[in-house]
Amino acid sequence: GCMACVTACPSGVQYDRLLESVRPQIERNGRRDRADRLFRGAIFALFPYRRRLRAAALPGALYQKLRRVPAIARLAAKLPERFAALESLLPPVTVREAFARLPVFTAATGDRRGRVALLSGCVQDVFFHRVNEATVRVLAAEGYDVVVPRDQQCCGALELHAGREDSALGRARRAIARFEPLDVDAIVTNVAGCGSSMKEYGHLLADDPEWAQRAAAFSARVRDVHEVLAEGEPQAARHPVPGRVAYHDACHLGHAQQVREQPRAVLRSVPGVELVDIPEAALCCGSAGIYNLIAPEAAGELGTRKAGNVRAVRPDVVVTANPGCLLQIGKHLGVD
Repeated sequence: GCMACVTACPSGVQYDRLLESVRPQIERNGRRDRADRLFRGAIFALFPYRRRLRAAALPGALYQKLRRVPAIARLAAKLPERFAALESLLPPVTVREAFARLPVFTAATGDRRGRVALLSGCVQDVFFHRVNEATVRVLAAEGYDVVVPRDQQCCGALELHAGREDSALGRARRAIARFEPLDVDAIVTNVAGCGSSMKEYGHLLADDPEWAQRAAAFSARVRDVHEVLAEGEPQAARHPVPGRVAYHDACHLGHAQQVREQPRAVLRSVPGVELVDIPEAALCCGSAGIYNLIAPEAAGELGTRKAGNVRAVRPDVVVTANPGCLLQIGKHLGVD
């Protein structure tokens, strides 16, 4: 499911759409043991819900403090494989960040270029809220009014990539209905997996006579934030950030969306940045939605290989456009 076959196939076979059509069949007709069903059920009972994630952030923040106690660390080391993977991938949790809110409207500064809406996401908004804040600041500095609907919900990407079709399509319809009335030039995402799914709503709902046209119009307006920022000449002042920066192509951005040069162009626009390529750049890091949770051994092999390739170029900073990749690479690099 890393979509590298989409990039590699000389005949242009749309393996991504083949995969998306097969996964629901597996979920409907395949048999899973009870432990597997319960583990997957727990993931999807939590991750797509911002309020539940915020509630989980409170004990999560406490646990991360207790994790420093040697006795607790020894107990954590004895967890079953999947739970150990989940524990090792916990993002740094702060209660302030988990409960923070983005402003509903942020006005452009300088010459106004347009008006966009931002998908704030689920895990992204709770555990990586500072990334959302930075996204709004940068878009505004580049001349865009930014609208962030307060009542938006999960876009359905995680469930879609796991074959949970009915619930994923329900979320897609709700996302379309929420963003559709907004007077904006584009619907911006800063998470590769979310953007990949939202750009496919038109295809996913093509057989639904009520939603097909609306979904196609919605998908046509979805843009990754780097696509927006790479358009035209930079407007905001760039301050020097000296250092070697390694950019990791998230699979759902590079392979699925074919967005590769725009993030690099944005990084190159910063004075002092020495952008370096990671060997085997097209190789998945092993995150892949929930893959590193349900297949931790295989994901671990990919993560170790990716970390070795990152170390080979000796960067000061590793940059990626997906929270799952950030956690996976950080884990295998030994970075908190």
